[in-house]
Amino acid sequence: MSATFWENPVTVRVPATSANLGPGFDSLGMALTLYDEVTASASSGGTVIEVEGHGAGEVPLDGSHLVAATMRRTFEAMNATPPGIALSCLNRIPHARGLGSSSAAIVAGAVLARALLVDGDLRITDQELLSLVVEIEGHPDNVAPCLLGGLVIAWSDDDSADARAVALPVLDAIEPVVLVPATGVKTELARSMLPDAVPHHDAAVNAGRTALLIDALTRDPATLLPATRDLLHQDQRQGAMPESHALMMRLRAARVPAAISGAGPTVIAFLASEEQRASFDQVVAASSGFEEHRLGVDRIGATIVAG
Repeated sequence: MSATFWENPVTVRVPATSANLGPGFDSLGMALTLYDEVTASASSGGTVIEVEGHGAGEVPLDGSHLVAATMRRTFEAMNATPPGIALSCLNRIPHARGLGSSSAAIVAGAVLARALLVDGDLRITDQELLSLVVEIEGHPDNVAPCLLGGLVIAWSDDDSADARAVALPVLDAIEPVVLVPATGVKTELARSMLPDAVPHHDAAVNAGRTALLIDALTRDPATLLPATRDLLHQDQRQGAMPESHALMMRLRAARVPAAISGAGPTVIAFLASEEQRASFDQVVAASSGFEEHRLGVDRIGATIVAG
């Protein structure tokens, strides 16, 4: 199948994400107002990559770069091959901090590949694009909110490769704040610390708190503190991020809804009242080693901003 590419560059903006949000392990995620911007164009040949911001001087600048590799996978899914790709990445999302930097790169690559093709929307649907990025990432809780925006419930059937997701609006009264440590934790290490099996009681608690969390984020924030309780993964990963876990526990002891963001080590808090904001400020003032970002909820997900 022949393919026609747009001559002008295309730029996509992709949000940071926080997965799990406490109890919603591998199923809940939220898009945040912290963005990477990636510009791509079909070039005369080869792969040319420039990186500014997080990862500059560290990530590969060849076809193994995650954005470029995802673009190649997406082009293959659309039966199209450009002669070459030129990429320019402005990375504002910290790497290896539990804020979805790899998911942002994957979503950026998939969206850019489709946008560079004149008939890209006809070659791969939104649902097929979601399934592709979930297949590449391995689980949906970061890529789905990055793609769709808002609070996202994501799942897939055991016997199906088709991922599914539902995006919900978060209450305007809720302010997500992230506390980012100076050093990161690899997702592979964090996942390796999880047990192969969990007690039925713990699974039941998490199921109930996940349902409560959806209600708290979308209807009534009064229950955010109990709704963010987790028994499945945060304590189990404490050894990989002791300072983050301790900060989360201090915030929760001060009645601030807080959780480990994704695989960590960033801590995320959900502030919905002046009392919570005052308690948060008091705890953070007595802590050190974390960079604070007061963010909003991104409601639109990956967006083409030029092209």
